[in-house]
Amino acid sequence: MGLTHPRVASGIALLALVPLALGGCGIGGDDEATAPVTETQRAPAEEAAAKSRERVQAYLDAMAAKDVDAGRSQLCAPMQKPFDAAATGPNGDFADHFTVPQATITDVRSGPHGQEVSTAVTVAVGTRKATRPLLFTVTRSGADWCISAEAPGGNTPEPAVTP
Repeated sequence: MGLTHPRVASGIALLALVPLALGGCGIGGDDEATAPVTETQRAPAEEAAAKSRERVQAYLDAMAAKDVDAGRSQLCAPMQKPFDAAATGPNGDFADHFTVPQATITDVRSGPHGQEVSTAVTVAVGTRKATRPLLFTVTRSGADWCISAEAPGGNTPEPAVTP
């Protein structure tokens, strides 16, 4: 009888220590949700924001210059055919009857369908000017980035984060 109790005690001690040992290995815990973002995790997000900003800025520059080909080249392939039909129409981004004296990117953030780039575009017809928000969605297509959607509206700029 004397040997049974030490075995039982050892078994209970072992069972009590297993959850602690597994927790230290990362099994069973939700460490990723509370862990700080590392440089390797931040790099893809920063790249996505930078590439999205570049694509939209190139599109805005093309719109101001009335360069339809340069504008089309910023778009994803499925958007290019509808763009050709609408770009120079009466309400198109490249319509002849108005100019774009100013276009500014106001916010870039991750959205449900890609990077969302909010802009404020000032359109002038003669002496009349109006500034309207436009929201561009930019997605990755293979190794490159392209504009996959454009819609009226935009996001309110997020407050600047200071490290």
